[in-house]
Amino acid sequence: MTAADDRTGDQAEYDVVVLGAGPTGENLADRVHAAGLTAVVVESELVGGECSYWACMPSKALLRPVVALAEAGRVGGARQAVTGSPDVPAVLERRDAFASHWKDDGQVSWLESAGIDLVRGHGRLDGERRVVVTGPDGGERVLTARHAVAVCTGSGAALPPLPGIEEARPWTSREAVSAEEAPRRLAVVGGGVVAVEMATAWRALGSEVTLLVRGDGLLPRLEPFAGELVAKGLTEAGVTVRTGVSVTGLSRADAAGPVTLTLDDGGRLDTDEILFATGRFPRTADLGLDSVGLEPGSWLTVDDTCRVTAVEGGWLYAAGDVNHRALLTHQGKYQARIAGAVIAARAQGEAVQPGPWGPHAATADSAAVPAVVFTDPEVASVGLSAADAEREGRRIRVVDHDLGAVAGAALFADGYRGQARMVVDLDRGHLVGATFVGSGVGELLHSATVAIAGEVPVERLWHAVPSYPTISEIWLRLLETYRG
Repeated sequence: MTAADDRTGDQAEYDVVVLGAGPTGENLADRVHAAGLTAVVVESELVGGECSYWACMPSKALLRPVVALAEAGRVGGARQAVTGSPDVPAVLERRDAFASHWKDDGQVSWLESAGIDLVRGHGRLDGERRVVVTGPDGGERVLTARHAVAVCTGSGAALPPLPGIEEARPWTSREAVSAEEAPRRLAVVGGGVVAVEMATAWRALGSEVTLLVRGDGLLPRLEPFAGELVAKGLTEAGVTVRTGVSVTGLSRADAAGPVTLTLDDGGRLDTDEILFATGRFPRTADLGLDSVGLEPGSWLTVDDTCRVTAVEGGWLYAAGDVNHRALLTHQGKYQARIAGAVIAARAQGEAVQPGPWGPHAATADSAAVPAVVFTDPEVASVGLSAADAEREGRRIRVVDHDLGAVAGAALFADGYRGQARMVVDLDRGHLVGATFVGSGVGELLHSATVAIAGEVPVERLWHAVPSYPTISEIWLRLLETYRG
């Protein structure tokens, strides 16, 4: 199926029009193209999206040298050779390389090689299966979709409506991962993933970091021990962690001067830069949602096929952060693969199979979402926490084990400190959640993800023998504890 004769001038017709050329949009376009449909992607910024330039890649490039150096310092024989602190210019240069120096030539070349068209500009819905794109020169082009329009515009960092916030010019996640130098003092507001990762990175790169957390702990959506161990690691690294405190106002008299924060306990704090890591908003405010009966600026509610439920006709899809199911790059790419398969099936008159764990349902969004927090120690989790499982009314058993007691962990680092937990659904006989905290645990996570997504019976896991001596032997210890 082609539309080669319908793509000239200011009007163009494709099988699928994708708004947003981040990892989600790229993957969705690739999947429908692989199925024989024509696709075009509309992008107003850099092809590759938030993850490539202002999130996953540059942030992890900042963190990897920091964590590698810390881990080397915990191994006898290596510790004696590690005598300095991170080379900040070298770390930032490596970060810039992983962000492709904020140029998208490579990503554009990939789209071209995949046979996917790109239209630069801001796209807005203009009724059913119709998108109007305003280009960089102000000219307009109309794109019409035969089968589907997919919104993959992602999310942005939200700033609270505090007095003085505009004058203070605070950092968001974008500025935090792309800064050209380490500020002498940095205040980080928030207790979630971005907050703890950036506190880890910039403290190691020389900043005096104060972490201001409104709640009583870090990483509140994870198992409590995860936030406790990360808080301990941050404190030992020299970060000042203050919980139960909120910022009520900001002032910055001189554009090049410090920021003064007013706190709800009556205190004040002076800092050179302030990062707000307090939430995300959907990038839907100016997408023409009102032209199809939706509220501009809203999250887009979808079913498990990623089709927007409030729009009749089944032609509008939303994948990635914008649907608020799981705000993670890998989940957006997963949804893109599902949505691409669904769109192709419907376009070709094939039956859609929306049942759980089928080819046309993003079941993992609710049952097996993996995530890694790249702090020191690292946190890796998938599925439900014990508290979430109980809220769902499941009859569960929680199994904990000291990760540092495993032989592989003792070899990995002297005085290895960590914790592991698995959550077992007693009625169904398989894992529904797992959490690991400790150095290198991100590489443990996929085994847990497979066990949960595959609903592998606990009794069968007993036959999955971990290699000795590796940290993966924690699985044997957890299962031994479960058996008693």
